[in-house]
Amino acid sequence: MLQTRDLVKHYRVGDGDPIRAVDGVSLSITTGEFVALYGPSGSGKSTLLDLIAGFQPPDSGMVCIDGRDIAHLNEKEHAELLLRVLGIVGGPEDLLPGASAVENAALKLLRADTKRATTLVKPLLEELGLTERMNHKTGKLSMGERQRVLIAQALAFNPKLVLADEPTGHLDTLHSREVLGLLRDLCQKRQAAVLLATHDPQAVGFADRVHELRDGHIRDYEPDDLFLDPRTAVAEEAT
Repeated sequence: MLQTRDLVKHYRVGDGDPIRAVDGVSLSITTGEFVALYGPSGSGKSTLLDLIAGFQPPDSGMVCIDGRDIAHLNEKEHAELLLRVLGIVGGPEDLLPGASAVENAALKLLRADTKRATTLVKPLLEELGLTERMNHKTGKLSMGERQRVLIAQALAFNPKLVLADEPTGHLDTLHSREVLGLLRDLCQKRQAAVLLATHDPQAVGFADRVHELRDGHIRDYEPDDLFLDPRTAVAEEAT
């Protein structure tokens, strides 16, 4: 579903050495797989997701989504990729403040001129536990509820690949686990591949596979010695 090969993106600030945000990253994700990309702030996670989504071009390397090299897409084809193939879980600032939960969740459907957009997205909001909150404006929703609306927005078109950049960055531990559990379960149900970028060592426990990104390089995940491996903790809670 997703393959990157030797992706490179460097930035130069002033006369200093270049910032190697992404430095030769190769990664593959299969249909239905939930992969976490763990690393501290500034490690290159957001840049990598931007390259995958085609929001900025790499200096070199390749991104292939659903069998297509995105470098060869024209503007219209890229827009279709973002609408129908990719689901991007944004942050609370991406919600329209004056719109209701159901209106925000239906934005992608509305952009495609889908008839009955709000009606079609309601079952998804119900799955996310927002049955009683659908008509509430953004300002009346908790941070956890806003994040669920963003998940609904990303999944409204049944995407094949979901990119989530720090989706629990504004949440406490309890609500982080609730949101990640819902994201994982809904994507498994729809057989959507997921790439989750996070600096939260507890969040990786929801993934099938974990990679670590440090200084632009991808490597095997090594849990911090200060924490138990969160994947073990989640497994123990499930038993």
